[in-house]
Amino acid sequence: MSDATRARIVAIANQKGGVGKTTTAINLGAALALEGQRTLILDLDPQGNASTGLGIDARNRDLTTYDLILEDTPLAEIIRRTSVENLWIAPATTDLSSADIEMVANENRVFMLKDSLANRATKDFDIVLIDCPPSLNLLTINAMVAADAVLVPLQSEFFALEGLSQLMLTIREVRQTANPALRIEGVVLTMYDQRNNLSRQVEEDARETLGDLVYETRIPRNVRLSEAPSYSIPVLEYDPASSGSRAYMNLAREMLDRHLATA
Repeated sequence: MSDATRARIVAIANQKGGVGKTTTAINLGAALALEGQRTLILDLDPQGNASTGLGIDARNRDLTTYDLILEDTPLAEIIRRTSVENLWIAPATTDLSSADIEMVANENRVFMLKDSLANRATKDFDIVLIDCPPSLNLLTINAMVAADAVLVPLQSEFFALEGLSQLMLTIREVRQTANPALRIEGVVLTMYDQRNNLSRQVEEDARETLGDLVYETRIPRNVRLSEAPSYSIPVLEYDPASSGSRAYMNLAREMLDRHLATA
C-alpha cells in the first residue's frame, strides 16, 4: 500500500441497472483478495445484493453502511468477514433507500461518506470497492467524492455508450467541484458474447471512443456467473474453472498492473 493510512478507493458505478455492476464488485473483490490484496467491498446499493451475494444474511445486518454514513458508526464495527480470505464487506439494507432524503438537509451532504472514511478508517485494507446504486443520486456522488477512481462496467448492448455520457459528465462535475483528484479507473465490458456482432461492435466503438480506458479483459456472458449469487458465494468459489472466474482473475491482475504502472 503506497499510503499506510488508507486504502485505494474505487467506486464501481453506472446509473443503468443490469450492467453487471454488483457482479463485478463481488467477483473483482474476490479476485483481488485471491491476489493477496486485503479488500473491502462497501455496499452502497439499498438492494444489498453484494451483501447477499457474499453470504451476509439480511437478518444479521445490524450495522450497515447506513450507520456508517448517517449515524457516524465506525467502519470497524460494520465490516464483516466473507468466506473468501482477504475479503470483507460493509453490508447494506433497504434503510439506505431513505438516505438521499436524510442527506439533503446536511450542508456537507456530498462529503458524508468521505468524512466517514477519514481518520485512517481504511488503513487495514489495500483496496476498497464501492458498489454504487444504479442511479446518479447522492449516494453515488458521495462514493465518487470519497473515491480515488471510478470503474465503469459497460454492458455490451445497444445504446451502452449513450448511457455512458451522462456518467462521464457527472464524474467531470465531481472533479470540478468536490474531488479534483478523481480519475476514471477504466471501463470494463460486461456480458460480452464474442459470437455476437453487437458485442463486437460495442467493443469497437468503446475502444475507438475511450482508447486505453477500456480494459483488455472482457467479462463474458456466463451461466456460472448468474448461478453463483444464489449460493451466496463469488463465482471464483462456485466454479473456479469457469470463463467468468478466469475473466475476473484477469481483470484483477490487469487492474493491479495498471496501478503498478502509475505508482
